[in-house]
Formats: sequence, structure tokens, C-alpha cells
Amino acid sequence: MAKAAIGEDFKVTTLEALAAIYKPPQANALRKVTNHVTEPGRAFIAASPFLVLATVGEGGLDCSPKGDHPGFVQVFDTRTLLIPDRPGNNRIDGMRNLVVNPQIGIIFMIPGANETYRVNGTATISTDPALLSRFLINAKPPRAALVVTVEEAYSHCPKALVRSNLWQAAVVGRPQGAPSHGQFAAYRDGGDDAYARKYDAEYAARIPKELY
Repeated sequence: MAKAAIGEDFKVTTLEALAAIYKPPQANALRKVTNHVTEPGRAFIAASPFLVLATVGEGGLDCSPKGDHPGFVQVFDTRTLLIPDRPGNNRIDGMRNLVVNPQIGIIFMIPGANETYRVNGTATISTDPALLSRFLINAKPPRAALVVTVEEAYSHCPKALVRSNLWQAAVVGRPQGAPSHGQFAAYRDGGDDAYARKYDAEYAARIPKELY
């Protein structure tokens, strides 16, 4: 099958066609949406060590993982979240997007919990020393922080995580055949298995010094 022909005869191109496929959302799915972080939402964020952050800009879309100890995202008030930006690879794709388009989408996750918590809104980037001092680790502040204005917030049902068996599957450890950071690097650089193993070993020794 040619790539251009995949699903072409069945492409959904109108809202009416989409509505013919899916039933209207249940009332509770709409009623749960708020324009602020609720008390259960605050508790979920406080327990979350990991989120996925989506942005869009002139260069396209970006979806980036962010993680730290539970509570690393602070709920300043019910309409404002504060997210530190820790050291990374300096691609700053999401940051670039936010400079030109402040729209942001966030999904918070908690290992072992199949529910997620979603926040949509806008964000600005701040280097205010008083703000960054709220996030000191080993006396080191982040280089910047995101100030998120909440426009929508709601819990998401657990079906996706139940279907994927995500947390239970993780208990057995790294799956055989899952490419490592070093294997991706070897593919990029034209290296072999020895190159990948060396890369993984060096990275494992280096990363604890680069987290903050």
C-alpha cells in the first residue's frame, strides 16, 4: 500500500463526519472541567513527579517530559502554577514556542495511579530571582520558571493507562529490546554496539552531576 493511499478513502474531514463516529460526551466529562485547580487537583499535582508539557509555535509542535521529586510543580494559587526548568539539552523547543505563542497543555502523572490530571492555559517564562529561589535544590536555582495561567483543569479517566498496563509493566524492569540512550546515539553517530555500551556507561556516570 502506497503511503499516500493509507486511509484516503475513509479520511474524516468535517466535524459532522466526526460526530457520526463518536457519541456525544457524557455529562460528567463536561461538568468536571473547571477554570481553576480544585482541591483534589492540588493534591494530585503535589503527588506528581512527572508531567508532559505541550506547546506550539512557528516551528511547529513540541511535547516535552518534565520531572523531579513529587511537588516540584507549585500551585501558587488556584489559577496559577509554577514550573521550574531544570538543566537539559538546551534545545529549548518548548521555550521557543512559548515566546511566540503562550498556549500550553500539561498532563500530570503519578506512578501507580491510572488517573491523570490535565491543565490547559497560557504560560510565560520568568527569571525573577525571587521566583527561582522557591525552587532551590543543592542551593542551585533553575535557570528559569514557567508561570502558568490555568484556563481549564480536569481529571482524565484511567482507561488509557489501564489498557497499556503502564505501571504494572514497569515493575519487571526495562523491557528487552527497548533501545537505550546509547543505542540511539550509536545510530546517530554511526557507532556499533560497543559504542552504545560505552556511551550508556559514561552517561550513567555523568547524569547525577547534571540534574541540577
